[in-house]
Amino acid sequence: MSTANAQPLYLRRRIVNVVALVMSCLTALFGLFFLGWILWTLASKGLAGINLDLFTKMTPPPMQEGGLANAFFGSAVMCGLAIAIGTPLGVLAGTWLAEYGNFRKAGTVVRFVNDILLSAPSIVLGLFVYTLYVMQTGGQFSAFAGALSLAFIVLPVVVRTTDEMLRLVPSQMREAALSLGIPQWKVTVQVLYRSAAAGIVTGILLALARISGETAPLLFTAFGNQYWNSNVFQPMASVPVVMNQFAGSPYESWQVLAWAGALVLTVFVLLVSLSARGILLRNRISHD
Repeated sequence: MSTANAQPLYLRRRIVNVVALVMSCLTALFGLFFLGWILWTLASKGLAGINLDLFTKMTPPPMQEGGLANAFFGSAVMCGLAIAIGTPLGVLAGTWLAEYGNFRKAGTVVRFVNDILLSAPSIVLGLFVYTLYVMQTGGQFSAFAGALSLAFIVLPVVVRTTDEMLRLVPSQMREAALSLGIPQWKVTVQVLYRSAAAGIVTGILLALARISGETAPLLFTAFGNQYWNSNVFQPMASVPVVMNQFAGSPYESWQVLAWAGALVLTVFVLLVSLSARGILLRNRISHD
């Protein structure tokens, strides 16, 4: 191609590149603008309700002062139970997929089902647990039922993360350990899990960040409770459900608590996400 013919083509590519770059920057700024707007609204309205009473008093009746202590406790209990239920099952299933599922048709089916569960609406999982557990116990809402519905959200995230992290471990490490006569289960526990620990923990933290703000499953399972309750087989309050109830109420005191709860929940999710990023970054630096 001669220089005379190449010049228009080069100019055209430069123009297309500049247009694409400008559009990409404008799109990013558009998204960041609304994200900043949301965060500013949340901070400006939520800070008004941040005080000691928010963490020490129970949810109040209408037009009275109070806090969200029982809701924070309930969310912590249900999220903790969900992680305790979903993490072992997810790690074991992910280990099977990474170590044995690649050579079987069942592995393809399990991955497909896991992907469906990963993208399933949370309200569907809540209705499933309501039908499977709540209705079978005589319509008894409970924190355990809420934790069970959240565990179904945790499970596919941990399965996917464990599967991918274990498959990233070099096969030479497996072969070297097996060549020393080490049993397969010891290779998995002492070699593979140690190598993939940072990624697996990151997946668990991301699952925790996701379930901490879920509302729909808890409406059908844990329901809610205005009072303090430590019995996991009884209805229990949670921050997302209280926010859903208080935000749509005509009472200003309830609306302030809803904004404050949303701010605390957002900060918690931010800290968990930063922790996950920090673990991955530290692991990457140590390997480099």
